[in-house]
Amino acid sequence: MSLIHPTAIIDPAAELDSSVAVGAYTLIGPHVRIGAGTVIGPHCVVEGRTTLGVDNKIFQFNSIGATPQDMKYAGEPTELVIGDRNAIREFCTLNLGTAQDEGVTRVGSDNWIMAYVHIAHDVRLGNHTVLANNATLAGHVHVGDWATIGGLSGVHQFVKIGAHAMIGFQGHVAQDVPPFMTVDGNPLAARAVNVVGLKRRGYTAERISVIRQIHKLLYRSSLTLGQAVEAIAALQGQVPEADADVTLMLDFLAAATRGIVR
Repeated sequence: MSLIHPTAIIDPAAELDSSVAVGAYTLIGPHVRIGAGTVIGPHCVVEGRTTLGVDNKIFQFNSIGATPQDMKYAGEPTELVIGDRNAIREFCTLNLGTAQDEGVTRVGSDNWIMAYVHIAHDVRLGNHTVLANNATLAGHVHVGDWATIGGLSGVHQFVKIGAHAMIGFQGHVAQDVPPFMTVDGNPLAARAVNVVGLKRRGYTAERISVIRQIHKLLYRSSLTLGQAVEAIAALQGQVPEADADVTLMLDFLAAATRGIVR
């Protein structure tokens, strides 16, 4: 039995693995490449220079690889690259990159992207993230691995969200969110360490203790950001298994461009 529904329209130049399934009335353009085991549901449009890896599940009514919603876009050959084993639920929009950035919108692997999510041009979405319904990532947003973005949240362009961070329901995210932190509200405020998420990922009590110290230095010690960075750096070596977590935080703070949520 053919895995391609007879009403689907697939450009002859598109490259689909023989195991790809395509639903009814779906349109796939000439520059699209789709890896083994990926399922494209009915009534989807996959266009542009779009690459999907293996074992993705694209539900019905999605727009994948449309031109960016950027008035500067002038038809440059930009791309959308999606990794493996992602679930993309109904009515999501994922756009190509722009020439003003690297020209590529990147979505990693093992992400859970719920209905009505928008992933704009030049976004970099890591691995194992959760984007709840109606989460909106504006252009050039970077999201680290294992981050969770709550429903109806909006993320301002160029914002960076660190690994393991959690954005609460209806978050208004206009500043960078450091790794491991739970934030919510409007204006956005840091509430605590994302302890539940870290425990689910196997973090030991010792590692979590160091991350709690980092939180205290950033948010509970009346230090300037520069002083907090110095104090966080001094945690290196105290708990060797947490050194990577300290480095992750220091690297994030060094790269922050919009100021961090404080």
